[in-house]
Amino acid sequence: MCGIAGFVSSKHLPDVKHTLNAMLTRIRHRGPDECGLYLSDDACMGNVRLSIIDLATGQQPMNSLDGRYWIAYNGEVFNYLELKKTLEKKGYSFRTNCDTEVVLTMYQEYGIDCLDYLNGQFAFSVWDSHEKEMFLARDRMGIRPLFYTEQNSTLVFASEVKSLFEFPGIQREFSSSALKQIFTFWTTLTPLTAFKGVYEVPPGHYAVYKQGVLSVKPYWRLNFESQRNISLADAADEFKSLFKDSLALRMRADVPVAAYLSGGLDSTSTTAFIKKMFPQALNTFSIGFEEKDFDETVYQKEVASFFDTRHHSVSFKNNDVVDLFEKVLWHTETPILRTAPFPMYKLSELVRNNGIKVVITGEGADEMLGGYNIFKEVLIRQFWSKFPDSKIRPLLLKKLYPYLPQLQGAGTSMLKLFFGYRLTETDSSIYSHLLRWNNTSRIGNHFTNDYKQQLNGFNPLQELEQKLNVKIGNYSALSKAQYIESTIFMSGYLLSSQGDRVAMGNSVEGRYPFLDHRIIEFCSSLPDHLKLKGMNEKFLLKEVVKNDIPKSVLDRPKQAYRAPIAKALLEDKNGFVDHCLSSSNIKHLNVFDEQSINKLINKLRKSPSISEVDNMALMGILSTQVLYNLYIKEFKHLKDHEIHHGTVMNGINSEKL
Repeated sequence: MCGIAGFVSSKHLPDVKHTLNAMLTRIRHRGPDECGLYLSDDACMGNVRLSIIDLATGQQPMNSLDGRYWIAYNGEVFNYLELKKTLEKKGYSFRTNCDTEVVLTMYQEYGIDCLDYLNGQFAFSVWDSHEKEMFLARDRMGIRPLFYTEQNSTLVFASEVKSLFEFPGIQREFSSSALKQIFTFWTTLTPLTAFKGVYEVPPGHYAVYKQGVLSVKPYWRLNFESQRNISLADAADEFKSLFKDSLALRMRADVPVAAYLSGGLDSTSTTAFIKKMFPQALNTFSIGFEEKDFDETVYQKEVASFFDTRHHSVSFKNNDVVDLFEKVLWHTETPILRTAPFPMYKLSELVRNNGIKVVITGEGADEMLGGYNIFKEVLIRQFWSKFPDSKIRPLLLKKLYPYLPQLQGAGTSMLKLFFGYRLTETDSSIYSHLLRWNNTSRIGNHFTNDYKQQLNGFNPLQELEQKLNVKIGNYSALSKAQYIESTIFMSGYLLSSQGDRVAMGNSVEGRYPFLDHRIIEFCSSLPDHLKLKGMNEKFLLKEVVKNDIPKSVLDRPKQAYRAPIAKALLEDKNGFVDHCLSSSNIKHLNVFDEQSINKLINKLRKSPSISEVDNMALMGILSTQVLYNLYIKEFKHLKDHEIHHGTVMNGINSEKL
């Protein structure tokens, strides 16, 4: 795993060595082992490397044997050995044993079509020195990040936004429409980011930059259109075969590979497969919580004992939220509405402190196999919508959210107020998420009047609904919900703020066997009842592992992964919240209304029970203020003595810059 950065310009740029080294220094946490640069009159790019495969060679940027192509590569292509054999039969020879050279040679042989063959998680750039063309690509689900901006006939790209900001002259300011999206969808809609003029290459897309023109196009799309006629037994056999191969590929490394263990179905299933396929000792890592409502330690210990793993755990305490706040926001590079990334940062820190660079993790199972409560919620709401005056049907919703105290003891009238938003509009492409997003959008009530006017009536819900009606209008209710969760929330938040960014903040690579594109395509072709059978989530996965994991885990109700928010923030004795949300700080950003914020905080301090919307409002406002301070108000370009110098890899020389 690595980080990349670079730029392409039609005009002479001063001091390119210094600029590229500064950009790479900003993301050195992504690759602390090595640093290399390619420099030319037309394009410059570099790489910071976390050595996992072929530790002795594989330095980057790397050139093709004929010297025409150069690659800077972040990620892993797990089927590189199989691809290498194919290329060798075509007459190619290799100098290294790493996947970087295979990816470069695949591009040399197939061009853009090489992406169809790659099974992995990646973001890379290839410079064609003959055609003066830069090629950028990102994996199908957006596991690895890739950002870019254009300025004065120059394309600048990098694995993280902070790296872009080291390029001279790039302006740093929030995008008002992006903030509105975040305070609706929990994330921006690709290709937007929180920052004006900064974009991401969307998941499953590539970009070509030539003669000052950037073209961004898709090469893969998640598709739920056709459902197969397949039995449970056949589906279980096919899934098991695919998952074993996915895991075998993702266990490839020249360093130890460990696994996260949450105590839930997904990580337990993954551990079961690993132990059966690779019986040697396995390191597992988990995090518990000081607050018992969030803690799953009992299940984690049971699973670790069941599989006899070498288990490591750490406890997340409420004061960790404040202690880690600025550090985590520095890595997420976007406002967040939940504190869930904080424990994941602490967990990856534990992994790294134990000398591990790679962990297997279970993200993607909920999205692909129907595991989230929101999938059940949409079916219940759809069922209820046929008889909207029913007094019994809305009561089903109480069972989904036992952790929301305001719902326990609620009668039909209260449930209608809570869940009845646009209840009968079941044809909407975003029906499954209308309620969640409507509630989240209420955070926008805390904007100043000036900021609301600046938005000029912008309605991201309406815009997305129209767009998705064309794409997924004929999907089933469950498939629509899965598509939205997988293409918006998972790539924009789960795999980013809660995945890549906090793990790589500690130089740890996460690998996701449930997100092998073959498994994604298989699961998206399954009939709904094999994923969500009645209210039994992940029905197929449970069938696959029913004889291989502890029954207590198999039968336990799904527990949403959550972390403390308002309570942890407001009980801090050092006044972190009061400082960040002081009158001067609020006015300097000028996005949120001071009176409205003070009213919210007073309410939170007095209320015995805090709603999810108010929790998210506090977190969203506070994280925006902190992000503003870190990236706009107080951001300083690195000074000469702070910059690490990479090795020039382009054959001109090999001196340290």
